[in-house]
Order: sequence, then C-alpha cells, then structure tokens
Amino acid sequence: MKKWIALTLLLLVLALGSYVVAGPYLAMHGIRQALAEQNVGKLERHVDFAALRVSLRAQAEDYLARRTDPGLRANPIGNVLLFLAGEAAGVGVDTLVTPTGIAAVLQGRSMWKQATRQTVDGDSWSAPTPADPLKDADTRYESLSRFTATLHDEDGDPVLIVFTRSGLRWKLTDIRLPLL
Repeated sequence: MKKWIALTLLLLVLALGSYVVAGPYLAMHGIRQALAEQNVGKLERHVDFAALRVSLRAQAEDYLARRTDPGLRANPIGNVLLFLAGEAAGVGVDTLVTPTGIAAVLQGRSMWKQATRQTVDGDSWSAPTPADPLKDADTRYESLSRFTATLHDEDGDPVLIVFTRSGLRWKLTDIRLPLL
C-alpha cells in the first residue's frame, strides 16, 4: 500500500513539473492561437499587459533620451519639447499596449491584409492569413521563472520576448526592442 502512495506522489510531482516546464510553450501556443483567431480575450490570458506597458514605456523614454542632442537639453524650450515628446510616446505606448489597443491593431492588420489580398484563398472577402510572429523563435530557459524567445526583425536585429512564471502560469511580460 505504501508503494502505491509513493508511486502516486511521484507521478503527481512529475506531472506538475512537466506542466511547469511546458508552461512557456503553452503560453506561446496560446498567443499564436489568439493572434490567428484575433481573439483578444484569449490573448489577455497569456500577456501581462501592465508589465509589458511599463517595460515598453521605459524603452521609449530611454530611446528618446539617448537620441536627443545635448544642445537641445541645455535649452529651456528644448527641455519642454523633449518632455512633450516623452509624454506623447508614453501615451502612445499606454494606448497601444492594452487589450483594446491590440484589438485595434489586429483589426487594422486584418483590413490591410484583406485590401491587399493577403488572405487564405486570395479573395478579399476571405479570412486574412493568420499572424505567427513566434514561428521561428529561438527559445531558452534563463531561470526557473524566466523564459525567453528570440526573434529577428526585417533587419536581422534580435527582438527578445520574455515570459515570466507566476505560480504555475507563464505570461508574456517584456519585449526588448532593438531601438538603437
């Protein structure tokens, strides 16, 4: 009887460990499926929009600070313009990185693909070809609670996508863009 209990506990631990290890891949699959179906509700289950918004806003502000001419920073009017540009970029990121913003982007992408006949059958009334941005990602575990997928943009620059584990669930929490 003790052997059955020990075996059951061992199988339970192995199943739980397998689920945690497969978690980022399940999250990536969920994101791919949500994008293909253009289902923002499903996408919300796999993306931590608050953490992603904070990360992308910080990257936009850092990019503006690095690209600003030092002479502009010395000028009071330049400082005001730099502040306004930073606020505009932040508002843009805050607006875009929400379930509603992503839905708008997906809707616009769908309309663009239908207008340019990038659809499943080539017919402008059929469904657009599904997006699959994580198709050729190079994946790796960085720790027990951090998983990354590396993609490459049109210029060949790496785009790092970070998944973080909270409990048993994995969510997309950061996208590191090659801004420079």
